[in-house]
Amino acid sequence: MSNREEAEIQISELDLLSSMFPYEEEFIVTDQLAVAELKHYVENQSAEVPSSKVQFILNVKAEVPDASMVEFSMCCALPFTYPAVLPEITVRSPLLSRSQQIHLNSDLKTYLMQNCSGEPCMLSAREWVKDHGVAYIDRELSSSSVTTSDAMQSEDIVFTRLWIYSHHIYNKQKRKNIIDWAKELSLSGFCMPGKPGVVCVEGLQSSCEEFWSRIRRLTWKRILIRHREDVSLEGGGRDEIQKQRKFSTLEEKCFDAHGARGNHMDLGQLYHFLEEKGCADIFQMYFGVEGH
Repeated sequence: MSNREEAEIQISELDLLSSMFPYEEEFIVTDQLAVAELKHYVENQSAEVPSSKVQFILNVKAEVPDASMVEFSMCCALPFTYPAVLPEITVRSPLLSRSQQIHLNSDLKTYLMQNCSGEPCMLSAREWVKDHGVAYIDRELSSSSVTTSDAMQSEDIVFTRLWIYSHHIYNKQKRKNIIDWAKELSLSGFCMPGKPGVVCVEGLQSSCEEFWSRIRRLTWKRILIRHREDVSLEGGGRDEIQKQRKFSTLEEKCFDAHGARGNHMDLGQLYHFLEEKGCADIFQMYFGVEGH
């Protein structure tokens, strides 16, 4: 199977998932730019292999024995040669302990290796999680009498860093919102206004997702998460979160603005700023070229 055929299969599967799960609480693509690159490649308009994996989240609700519902979140990434290789899937739930989560994800991978090798398998993976996910919660609940609240307390803290791309950021109110909301949610990072606009926020996963939920509701010509980093901090508290931060607070950064409207930033200075923060690899993800 050629790379282009594999890319076509990925697009077809994404279209199928979109039609079956039209609501964002069920299915959401977290990197629209990667999808656009993939489509561009398939349409023979580009010989260049896409630089990013298509990433999306599938949320699955399953019923537990007491008739309540539990939700599993499947964070998925498709390697460029998928389905020749397996997708990268991490299943999470507030009710899964660290050991349960590892066990579930290991068994899911084994199932996919045995049953779906070389074939599109996202629907099969989703069905498997829906049918079997609850059992991983039940096992530990029945063996150690862990209560729901205990299970939630044992959930790992996840530190997240979101790299957001916007076609442009000019509006003063939006720029104020970015800074105010980051402060409210205890997020650090930076915002580079102008064209293009770059926003990085880091902190607790729930806070980053709340920030993204607010930002994307505003009116934009184009905005998307260009890259996402998640780090699980086992039993980590405030000190562990602080150690993960690359930025001390969230501030607006302007790098020698130029252009007719003074809205184009010096990307060379942006690269050096990212390099100082240990994030130089992000530059190529944003702009498709290596910085210098």
